Amino acid sequence: MDQNPLITNDAAVLGILMLSIALIFFTSSQKTGFWNKFYKVVPALLMCYLIPAIFNSLNIISDSTSQLYFVASRYFLPASLVLMTLSIDLKAIKNLGFKALIMFLTGTVGIVIGGPIAILIISIFSPETVGGAGPDAVWRGLSTLAGSWIGGGANQAAMLEIFKYNPEKYGGMVLVDIVVANLWLAIILLGIGRSENIDKWLKADNSAIEELKEKVSQYTKSVSRTPELKDYMIMLGIAFFAVGFSHWASEHISEFLLTNFEVFNDKTSALASFSSTFFWMITISTAFGVGLSFTKAKSYEGAGASKIGSIFIYFLVATIGMKMDLAAVFENPGLILIGLIWMSIHAGLLIIVAKVIKAPYFFLAVGSQANVGGAASAPVVASAFHPSLTSVGVLLAVFGYVVGTYAALGCTILMEISSNI
Repeated sequence: MDQNPLITNDAAVLGILMLSIALIFFTSSQKTGFWNKFYKVVPALLMCYLIPAIFNSLNIISDSTSQLYFVASRYFLPASLVLMTLSIDLKAIKNLGFKALIMFLTGTVGIVIGGPIAILIISIFSPETVGGAGPDAVWRGLSTLAGSWIGGGANQAAMLEIFKYNPEKYGGMVLVDIVVANLWLAIILLGIGRSENIDKWLKADNSAIEELKEKVSQYTKSVSRTPELKDYMIMLGIAFFAVGFSHWASEHISEFLLTNFEVFNDKTSALASFSSTFFWMITISTAFGVGLSFTKAKSYEGAGASKIGSIFIYFLVATIGMKMDLAAVFENPGLILIGLIWMSIHAGLLIIVAKVIKAPYFFLAVGSQANVGGAASAPVVASAFHPSLTSVGVLLAVFGYVVGTYAALGCTILMEISSNI
């Protein structure tokens, strides 16, 4: 959108988002009537995403003029990761088995082969959409999508640096990234409301997941107490100290790597992703929470630590929704169609493999978002199933950073070949 939104004051935008979330929670708590039936089909988390997306599409508010996503992703996300991993049971997570990793790798393979297949399909009836030469070659631009959908922003930047796509046209690829990735996130969230039915269709054994959820729930009950003001102050103090420490440490680690190792300054290197301060911030804050789970701080789960973490997560989801412009789907239909076909192949492969190995929908959803959404949305999706599962999303998202650039390079080579057939 070229026109400024109706509301640009972030305090006002914050008020709109928080009121929207409050109304969603109020209506979703109704035990009878229309809203009760509505939320049996549409999860509350999806509505927290869609309402801001509608406001953005109507140009009432906009992510382009707001700093709220930055605040949510840099401050609230790491705080939520600390609070939601306080009661983590590492042994129980280990018992989840290999299916989580298989589904993550399946998602990666889906992105790697999805790009070239999408190009081949589109080239049949619209060769100009996937054409171009030199810096304008569409496959060069699509390489940035591969980097983003397997790893994250750092991997996306690496692909732009390696394949030198025309910067003037790069905005179109960013649009495809936002529209397609967010549409897929909406579908993932919609599926969470029907996860039991999906698991039955997949014939999935989710006993390990249920056991973990039950174990955490039982622990929460055993330490449950009516929280006092001091409990909230201590929990927030711990969480935001961890946020501050993770920011401070991530900057120093990134600076150390960039100063002492030339390879991290080379944006074409796969290792460049590891100089990202966001990567280290997420990693350190998660490690901080896991470390606290071995101490008496674990008992703060009984005072509502994960509930406070969930508040931060829901606000993050609302700010992610602000990025989605529903009208943008029609602005560049050719490129959007490539993205939709690409994501459909990713989704289709995940469904096939989940059916074959009888993996629960949880592994499909989180395995996909650990690729496509990365560290910002994988924990969101995982926590939507249960706060105790948040760390699974984080761990898989970290794998995305690790394989992101390598897998994106392979995908881009295949896309170049497909463009020249």
